[in-house]
Amino acid sequence: MKIYSKEELNNHSLSLTYDDLSLIPTVISEVKTRSEVNIKSKFMGIELAVPVVSSPMDSVTGITMAKELSSLGALGVVNRFGSTLNELFADDKIVEGIKAVSISLTSDEGLIEKLAASNLIICIDTANANNAYVLKKCEEIKKKYKVKVMIGNIAHGGTLRDIVNAGADAVRIGIGGGSVCTTSIQTGIGIGQISSLLDVYFARKEMKLDIELIADGGIKSPGDVAKALACGADVVMLGRMLAGTKETPGEIIKYNDQLWKKYRGSASFGVKMKGEFIEGEETMVPYKGAVKGVINAISDGLKSSMSYLNCETIDDLRKKDTFAILSTSSYLERLPKK
Repeated sequence: MKIYSKEELNNHSLSLTYDDLSLIPTVISEVKTRSEVNIKSKFMGIELAVPVVSSPMDSVTGITMAKELSSLGALGVVNRFGSTLNELFADDKIVEGIKAVSISLTSDEGLIEKLAASNLIICIDTANANNAYVLKKCEEIKKKYKVKVMIGNIAHGGTLRDIVNAGADAVRIGIGGGSVCTTSIQTGIGIGQISSLLDVYFARKEMKLDIELIADGGIKSPGDVAKALACGADVVMLGRMLAGTKETPGEIIKYNDQLWKKYRGSASFGVKMKGEFIEGEETMVPYKGAVKGVINAISDGLKSSMSYLNCETIDDLRKKDTFAILSTSSYLERLPKK
């Protein structure tokens, strides 16, 4: 069996995603227990206890979710839909515990000014960062305010220098990989999430660019989180893994003697207006209880992975360069059997 480096994975003939890949321990680990592992990191100037950022979807991150994630040492990006942004300010002061907020290309200048004055990270939430109007918006914000800006999404590193020149501090990587995203089906755009991430990672490295990388989409488990970080991501952005928790917007629904919550893509029919082009789906996910349980499971799984790989810190994990490409049968063999 061949053990692949990140560079070899990046040059692979096929597009790869998380299920195609496995991390391979090749040295004796000196980590006694996972409790010795430190997964703290810094992202866009914020200290994180766990390298997780929530997706600014209207069924994932409202004010309640953002505040709870902040208390857990993760980062919540408040969605830009409905009345959410209006609820951010009480008596003209930002709600406490909020660190990042998404906006659209047409967001009111007054809102942007308030967000900048509160020193919040601004996320320009679009499906395609390879767009002159997105880059212009980023450049305008960076020239006018001292504020951190993340933009997205991209699937390839070919335009990374343009994105950095526009002033972006972080970029979301992945097009079409979200579980309720139909962009790739509707448009034919996108490649596997691992290949997207590696291409941007090496573009940043080769051009020596100063920008942080967000692996956005397709992450289903703590193991996928470990793979994304090992392939160069600074943080992972989660949607479905956080969906269905108590803190997500929306009511708990009882159906067939089971509890559920709605989950939908930002370009789904429920979010967009009738007659607009739809690139997302709506579904129901089982109710999961408090988001703290999900974050704890990610933390435990990531620490366990790092203990196998003899990694005491996230920086150690990012230096790992030993991967296997799985056959379909090899992947299926690893799934729990009922």
